[in-house]
Amino acid sequence: MDGRTLGLIGGVLVLLGVATMVVRVLRRRSDSGINPAILETFGLRVRAWWILFATLAAAVLWDKVATVILFGLISFWALREFITLTPTRPGDHRTLFWVFFLCAPLQFVLVGMDGPSMNTYGLYSILIPVYAFLFIPARIAFAGDPKRFLERTAKIQSGLLICVYCLSYAPALLTLRPADDDAPFNNAGLLLFFVVIVQLSDVLQYAWAQIPSRHVIVPTISPGRTWEGLLGGTASVALVGAVLWWATPFPFWLAAGMSIIIALMGAAGGLTMSAIKRDRGVKDYGTLVEGHGGVLDRVDSICFAAPVFFHFTRWLILTGAIGGAS
Repeated sequence: MDGRTLGLIGGVLVLLGVATMVVRVLRRRSDSGINPAILETFGLRVRAWWILFATLAAAVLWDKVATVILFGLISFWALREFITLTPTRPGDHRTLFWVFFLCAPLQFVLVGMDGPSMNTYGLYSILIPVYAFLFIPARIAFAGDPKRFLERTAKIQSGLLICVYCLSYAPALLTLRPADDDAPFNNAGLLLFFVVIVQLSDVLQYAWAQIPSRHVIVPTISPGRTWEGLLGGTASVALVGAVLWWATPFPFWLAAGMSIIIALMGAAGGLTMSAIKRDRGVKDYGTLVEGHGGVLDRVDSICFAAPVFFHFTRWLILTGAIGGAS
């Protein structure tokens, strides 16, 4: 395992430890001036981050297969939460069987198979948006139930796209290969960098959104998301990304730029999934992760940021901007 990856894991665990201690100290001090509700929310999120990051770090340290399996399980549960909130009819059940037990697993199997001896990128990059998207409406049509056909089809396709296809690009970062096969390329560090920046972006945007002068972006969708939070959080995470450049194949200025892209796409993901929750009249997608609702509530930013980050990185490799001989 690359020393930079171990350093990044150790650094994050130390920060989580410090955050845990700070929360405990502030809880004991009634004169801190911090809103107890905000402090409680942050404490629950720190607890959730301990579980999620420790699990991810263990999988990454184990091997690529373990990481792909972990994300596959997360994807399966997120898709389950999404479909649970979208009413289906009996005619959809057989389609959902194929979606859950063929399309979703096959996507991650193809990601896991990608490597120097077998290039499966051309398959997993189109499996869901082409073949699965054609299969779903056709299979529902064969069920002979036309009631709300377009709505039912779109819901299943959206769930499969967001929860499976987009999320699969996070472990797919482990499959990226430099143009020069002999050049060092820290895939594990790249994945951990991505996850850390996504999670930090969420918390920093939340923190900046607490300042007194607030301009809410979309009040009817997410009253807690403000322009101050978006701009302040994005700028802050860009600085963090520049500091963590050593864990990536990017120079410091490009690490900062990629962090901005991650932050913006993560915010778009959170806002989009909030709109879906508003439409369904629920607060959270589930209750599995204490302090932050369901699994999909925790990974919504990752789902939107992962494919964009992956393809930007892949494009930089193909153009020779990164991954060349050192």
